[in-house]
Amino acid sequence: MILIRASETGDVPAIARIYAHHVLHGTGTFETEPPSEADMAQRRADVLAKGLPWLVVEVDGVVAGFAYGNWFKPRAAYRFSVEDSVYLAPEHAGKGLGRALLAELMLRCERAGVRHLMAVIGDSENAGSVGLHRAMGFELVGTVRACGWKFGRWLDIVIMQRALGAGSSSPPA
Repeated sequence: MILIRASETGDVPAIARIYAHHVLHGTGTFETEPPSEADMAQRRADVLAKGLPWLVVEVDGVVAGFAYGNWFKPRAAYRFSVEDSVYLAPEHAGKGLGRALLAELMLRCERAGVRHLMAVIGDSENAGSVGLHRAMGFELVGTVRACGWKFGRWLDIVIMQRALGAGSSSPPA
């Protein structure tokens, strides 16, 4: 059974394990050292304190992935533009869980007053993430070339964007 829900404090060890895998083996994040469980708990608390969602997806009662939104940039003027993050345990990739997580994240971000969701995708060769975002209605904004160095090579980032709700057609409430 698949369940998408708000994350809980007890999910942090699973979240930290999933993210550590991506830090150590993937280019979707440019972090090079996995954050501790305490660091991940603090990051989660920071997101929730902003009134933004941090979700998990469970498969048969086990956390299989997570997604959250955080301000695109830390300045207050960016508070209606949020960057999404979606990570799955490797054994759960390619099963539609990322799409389900992102769809729910988009709904919850819109309810929180977010007008624009940004994807800052590590590695322009990350076809899975680029494809997921394209399938969910994100449009390519641009590619920043060779801005990260990981695993002995230069990596690009791809920036994609999707309007939520009224987007920029009216002032925020």
